[in-house]
Amino acid sequence: MLGLAVAASLSAQEADLSLTDAAADRFAALALKCARQEYPNKLDHVMNGAGEVQSPKALHPAFYGCFDWHSSVHGHWMLVRLLRTHPDMAKAAEIRAVLDENLAPERIAVEVAYLDQPNRRSFERTYGWAWLLKLAAELKTWHTPDARRWSAALQPLADRIAVAYRDFLPKQTYPIRTGVHPNSAFGLDLALDYAKAAPDPRLEAAILERAQAWFGRDRRGPLAWEPGGEDFLSPCLEEAALMARVLPRNRFGPWLDAFLPGLPGLLAPAVVSDRTDPKIVHLDGLNLSRARALYDLARTFGPRDPRRTALIRTANRHARASLPHLASGSYEGEHWLATFAVRMLEARGTGINR
Repeated sequence: MLGLAVAASLSAQEADLSLTDAAADRFAALALKCARQEYPNKLDHVMNGAGEVQSPKALHPAFYGCFDWHSSVHGHWMLVRLLRTHPDMAKAAEIRAVLDENLAPERIAVEVAYLDQPNRRSFERTYGWAWLLKLAAELKTWHTPDARRWSAALQPLADRIAVAYRDFLPKQTYPIRTGVHPNSAFGLDLALDYAKAAPDPRLEAAILERAQAWFGRDRRGPLAWEPGGEDFLSPCLEEAALMARVLPRNRFGPWLDAFLPGLPGLLAPAVVSDRTDPKIVHLDGLNLSRARALYDLARTFGPRDPRRTALIRTANRHARASLPHLASGSYEGEHWLATFAVRMLEARGTGINR
């Protein structure tokens, strides 16, 4: 069984914590397994009438697989990223076929039209929006003929979402500090990649303004209260990782000391009691996203700073707690966790693109 084989392989290599060609193929296999799989499917779909009772693929011909729209989108980002960084991987031809099929202009046109229908203003706001922009940024910064073609096809949807994001941010008076999809800091972090890559100065300015307005005066973040029982993001660490990008170095250090004094302290990986439960398995994602944020924060300290070493060690513990379980044999985690693993492993490396 694919899941057991991948899990065994990852267990043997977990101490390495590097994104090798072999690991890239295993991660890609998980996304490819569901990229064309329509069911089970969890739609975020407000029906305006009986005529809108349609199948996932009819509604979202580009992003109908992997259980829900946002998971499909970030699965496509992961496939693009792995193909870009591991061009000779065994799954390369299969990845190209999926991208050719799902990022075809006619399919993207249907996705754009969907957003323009009534009652779509909050569709996938802001988690799915941010991942779509992250995918668009990846394609924009990859200068090959295939990437240019996929980027051009996706651009109308990226344009539509960038405008929605710019319009929405000034209206969001207060940030959303949850540990699941609507987390404001997580969305801004991904959207900032697109704003810089596009470039979209208006979106970048809106992101920087909101980040500082929402988080600039925060003190003593309640990290000890985390995690919640279905978190896959750390509200405190996502905020800190974002502010590391937004604030100048001389301002970020004092801000971090005030917001998370004593970081990382005794931060321990979350315990995942049931990987067949769609909410409890979120905690595997939490371990991976915590590790990614901790690696990002570690880079803000000098190489001889003991805080850097402590952050990396804590991140390693989190990564090793969940990395062997990405392919558990249960679709609840298999359809999305590999994306979080790829971002985490790239953050751990020295060549991450920001």
